[in-house]
Amino acid sequence: MANAPVQQVVLEEESKGVKVNYTPALVSLAILYFMMGFITCLNDTLVPFFKEGFTLTYSQSSLVQFYFFLTYGVMSIPAGRIVERVGYKKGMVLGFSIAALGAMLFFPAAIMHQYYLFLAALFVVAIGIVLLQVAANPYITVLGPARTASSRLTLIQGVGSVGTTVAPLFGASFILSGLQEAGASSDAVKYPYLGIAALLVVIALVVSRLHLPTIRAEAKSEVLSDEGRSIFSFRNLKLGVWAIFCYVGAEVSIGTFLTNYIADTLTITEEQANSYVAFYWGGMLVGRLLGSLILKTVRAQVVLSASAITAILLIILSVSSTGNLAVWSMIAVGLCNSIMFATIFSLSVEGLGKYTTKASGILSTAIVGGAIISFSQGFLIDHYTWLISFMLPLGCYLYILFYGVNGYRRQSL
Repeated sequence: MANAPVQQVVLEEESKGVKVNYTPALVSLAILYFMMGFITCLNDTLVPFFKEGFTLTYSQSSLVQFYFFLTYGVMSIPAGRIVERVGYKKGMVLGFSIAALGAMLFFPAAIMHQYYLFLAALFVVAIGIVLLQVAANPYITVLGPARTASSRLTLIQGVGSVGTTVAPLFGASFILSGLQEAGASSDAVKYPYLGIAALLVVIALVVSRLHLPTIRAEAKSEVLSDEGRSIFSFRNLKLGVWAIFCYVGAEVSIGTFLTNYIADTLTITEEQANSYVAFYWGGMLVGRLLGSLILKTVRAQVVLSASAITAILLIILSVSSTGNLAVWSMIAVGLCNSIMFATIFSLSVEGLGKYTTKASGILSTAIVGGAIISFSQGFLIDHYTWLISFMLPLGCYLYILFYGVNGYRRQSL
């Protein structure tokens, strides 16, 4: 076994013995995660809006999610390199600025009423979101004692869940409210996204003027037995990449079509149905708070398996029933989703040592599942039925169940 340098992220000020005030950084991260959750979840409102406004099929309207989440597959690794070059604080400012530019592009896209221009604008917004995530994640682990890193992560993710819960209510009030009268017009998105752009610019300016702790990579000598080993030789990581792909795909796909599914099931308008979606994402907030307590005493793989089984049963119940039972059982899947990403992620990088940072980038790239699965489900809805289409996310949860039972193990039994 040889000694190998391992990169770890540390606060530069603390390494010099300087006392650090974490509050400004934590507040900026909370705002960052709120805006990321809000903007990402607002896509669920855009799908039914564009479907009606441009007379699209389900698969065509799902291109909103396809191009947004495709960015993770294309930009995760380049974004990491950009952040390494400009630094974490400037990376966040750049992320907010690019997302603001994308939101501004909604204005000319609405004036010209061209769907492809909206998709291009969303792609630009998503580039900003990816940069924000890459720049922000290391801060969470170093802003405070290592023993409380999990609670900080749960708290910040909880703030993000507030954003995802508010977004459908905002979308129903300001975007979908005039859907029936809008006809062949996309004016309803002009001013909401212009307001979002202005807010993002303000946040970028504020963050640029904040004195945030400087974080840097530090070489640490660590004894490793796996020097020269390929990162793809770790079984838990290889299978974990697909688990992240399936999880994000299922979560996004259900959220994408939930408005239309509820509208069809209860025979109500898209505006009324979109308000229900807030409960789907609100379940993530409740679940993360409960999960942070449960995971202190129950093994992560057990919680993951139980959540996957529950999600599978809820989907089966929903597609085999009608009315409110069908609607609320599908909404309840959001509660099951709450702990999945963090749990799969932690199980995937367990025991990777010096490969952990590289593995994190690979796992982030797997978020592209949100693009592939949502588009595929849209295709199934167009050509078959709601029941058949929901077999796709159900299959995703079956794979997650496999990962929780056996796939997380570093060696197969």
